[in-house]
Amino acid sequence: MTHTQLFIMSLTSPKKLGAVRFMPIGKVLQYAFLLVTIVTVFSFARFTTGVTDSTLDMSGLMEYVEDIRFLLYPVAFILLFIVNTLLLFARISLYALVGTLFMHSMQRRGEYRNVWRTATFAITWATLLSIVFEFVPIPAIITTSIAIFITMLFIFIGLTKYPKLPPTTK
Repeated sequence: MTHTQLFIMSLTSPKKLGAVRFMPIGKVLQYAFLLVTIVTVFSFARFTTGVTDSTLDMSGLMEYVEDIRFLLYPVAFILLFIVNTLLLFARISLYALVGTLFMHSMQRRGEYRNVWRTATFAITWATLLSIVFEFVPIPAIITTSIAIFITMLFIFIGLTKYPKLPPTTK
């Protein structure tokens, strides 16, 4: 599958998220880095246009930044990429941990690595909504709650497609 097909599938078909547990980890990591790149480009665009939420007077700092702009932008892009990578992978890992607990309570067969793959694709809506919510004046707790709800819903729907555990005989 191409990355475009995976992107569309992760947005429109949560039932297919159960099938991604068989996908090679390399393809899953490529998709995760695609999401990181999207977030980094957006963050970098906001950084370069000077859109900040700060109300501090930084006129002296801004003059200094104008002088070293040719050094600042490449370093800022690399740092944004690293930070976004760490944050996205941490979020995926936490969602996979909670998903693993759901999986065991639902009596489904699988491992953490399978749920991690499912969580990687389930986080697509949350990633896109985090970009959109930057332009909407909604409190952060509400946007975070919406993102968590959507991601966990997609993981839960994906887990319903995992095979059931065989009944235990005593």
